[in-house]
Amino acid sequence: MTLPRALLAMEPRFMDGLFGPDGLDRLTRLVDVDPGLVVDDFTDVPELASAEILVTCWGCPPIDAAVLRRAPDLRAVVHVAGTVKSLITDACWERGIAVSSGAATNALPVAEYTVAAILFAGKRVLGIRDLYRAERRALDWAAHFPSLGNYRKTVGIIGASHTGRRVLDLLRPFDLDLLINDPYLDEAGAAALGAPLVGLDELLAASDVISVHAPALPETRHILDARRLGLLSDGATLINTARGSLVDMTALTKELVSGRIDAVLDVTEPEILPPDSPLYDLPNVLLTPHIAGSAGGELRRLAHSALDELDRYVRGVPFAHPVLPETIGRSA
Repeated sequence: MTLPRALLAMEPRFMDGLFGPDGLDRLTRLVDVDPGLVVDDFTDVPELASAEILVTCWGCPPIDAAVLRRAPDLRAVVHVAGTVKSLITDACWERGIAVSSGAATNALPVAEYTVAAILFAGKRVLGIRDLYRAERRALDWAAHFPSLGNYRKTVGIIGASHTGRRVLDLLRPFDLDLLINDPYLDEAGAAALGAPLVGLDELLAASDVISVHAPALPETRHILDARRLGLLSDGATLINTARGSLVDMTALTKELVSGRIDAVLDVTEPEILPPDSPLYDLPNVLLTPHIAGSAGGELRRLAHSALDELDRYVRGVPFAHPVLPETIGRSA
């Protein structure tokens, strides 16, 4: 059987971390591809003319009409990462190119990070750590932290995205009360996820922990502004592993500096805060550099998922994780 020809399009530095020897062996058994040819610019790539599949990742340039004119055989894009918005253009949909994304696969480590943050927030880990470090003796921790514990705490999830749904699923074994807000979700859909559907203001006011999983869209920019942040109860924890643009960072910084609420922030706006930002040093803030998604050994999970999609394509089976033109506009 003649294998379909594929081309790798991404920043070359990602290749070793993604596939490894076993992954490359499976890749070359599924498609006709040169693992040593990894492009991050389509300007002068003769191999593009015969490629039926693009295997893409971070750093792939946009696949626009000009690129497609030089890729007459291109029929599919398998993206070994999350969002495809930076590379898939209207010209791809007009061609009828099948697109697969690793967004659902990448949601798992983000959800794991989020669940850890939720449970640590309920146990007041940041505050107790600092007090224990200062006192170095036994104290009545519940007296110092009256809200200590996770039993029947209310967790509000903003966005029924791949990650939001994963978080809800992972939280099922715990004795938590869950709420969800998503403008594209109805009550039946929310019930299926195990969380009542409520308005955003209601969710913010009622939740002990709020976790953000909405996409970055024009209508979601600063969806958590000063007014809405003011709805959070004293001692509430805000977790953001989605996009920094969803939160008004000026308003959030003011709330955090006051000490009224806590935050776990894996994303901010800008992506790297200036060196003089107080968020680096505040005791009520856990700040991480966008590591919640697939990183290190977790990249291999993304690659395995993409290889499974290539296997489906070769066998003529629809993708398990397709990206559709009618939903991409409201996805991450």
